[in-house]
Amino acid sequence: MKPSILIVDDDGVMQETLSDVLKKRGYEVFSVGSGSGALSMAKKNVIDLILLDMRLPDIDGLEVLKKIKEFDTEILVIMMTAFSDVQTAVSAMKSGAYDYINKPFELEELKLLIEKGLETKSLINEVRRLHREQKEKYQNSHIYGVSPQIHYVKELIGMIGKTHKTSVLIQGESGTGKELAANALHYGSQRNDKPLMKINCSAIPDSLLESELFGYEKGAFTDAKNTKKGLFELADGGTVFLDEIGDMNPFLQSKILRVLENQTFMRVGGEREIKVDIRVIAATNKDLETMVKEGFFRKDLYYRLKVMVVEMPPLRDRPEDILLLSNLFIEENNREYNKNIKGFSEEAKKLLVQYSWPGNVRELRNVIERAMILTDRELITPKHIPFELKQTGKMVHAITEPEASEIPFDMSLDNMERVHLGNVLKKLEWNKSKASKSLGISRATLRAKIKKYSLAEN
Repeated sequence: MKPSILIVDDDGVMQETLSDVLKKRGYEVFSVGSGSGALSMAKKNVIDLILLDMRLPDIDGLEVLKKIKEFDTEILVIMMTAFSDVQTAVSAMKSGAYDYINKPFELEELKLLIEKGLETKSLINEVRRLHREQKEKYQNSHIYGVSPQIHYVKELIGMIGKTHKTSVLIQGESGTGKELAANALHYGSQRNDKPLMKINCSAIPDSLLESELFGYEKGAFTDAKNTKKGLFELADGGTVFLDEIGDMNPFLQSKILRVLENQTFMRVGGEREIKVDIRVIAATNKDLETMVKEGFFRKDLYYRLKVMVVEMPPLRDRPEDILLLSNLFIEENNREYNKNIKGFSEEAKKLLVQYSWPGNVRELRNVIERAMILTDRELITPKHIPFELKQTGKMVHAITEPEASEIPFDMSLDNMERVHLGNVLKKLEWNKSKASKSLGISRATLRAKIKKYSLAEN
């Protein structure tokens, strides 16, 4: 759709000249010679930009500007003024004008001013659209679960949301819901009416990632024909979510560190620092601590990011959430596929709960969607569930389970767990990574249990 421009000037020659020039540039053009005509035209038509002369025969240009802004704050207004009216033009900008230009002016100067104004408006509209979409998406993207682990995550996110700029590192296996946690952090904070800008650091080549994050100046490289704002600039006042930050190269890591420390950056090809007010949330499924030791991730950035850490628990650590989530996905797919499936047979429930879910919540969602496509009955049964869920002996442990006769009949479950944890850790020489895999729990859960039972390496 062509941008529309309204010319307001009582000089007929000026009207005609500007109309011809702007129509050749591809704009839809309207023109009037009075302030009252401008107000009437702006109310009846969708106008993107107004070229408004300061001196009009009926109403002062400044008064016209104020009246326009009363019924439409989105219209860009460029004041056209004689040199003697510069101070008045400055006052007009304080009243909401986008800019002003002195008469007589060069047509090329006016063209550039119009292009810059319309580009700014387009960027503002795009940010608002993204923000609106994200907010609508979040309303249906809550973190669901009744397990203690999820309850703790929700409490932690609530506490972090009360802070203003605290950096957050979200860790967890693939499919555990790290992006949902980022959504909850942003929309549960005071920044919830500002943009949440997201980028997947592993999905964009290094050569493009810098310009996506920081933007670039016109002429910075061959294809940089116009200045472009990056995610950090567009997110001003809001949040930037850097997903898969473990895949970011060290050169860009240093630039992210600078943003975290000073809230400033420079566009690619730029010479001036740009100040922003943002919160940075980073997420990864990699072990950043090990990457730091091996020299693949900056130590200073790691410690600057992990001011607050949110550990997203794997689904195998919270079996009580499996059926709850499964039923939510049934409701979701009933709406999507116009079906009326009620739930699962008892055999199907057992298969879902017993499976270790290496792909976590994402895998569960996909399994439920597949089953819903395959079934035309009220209940999902084992025949609608993938083969891998039906395999037996899938949970192979490194430690041989003791015979029932070896366990004292009066030993509590807590004592049994404490003894078993101690045996596993001792056999694996307190290698927590191997122990957590052997036990089928996350490192965070293992650390919590070690603390709970006061276990210590001898």
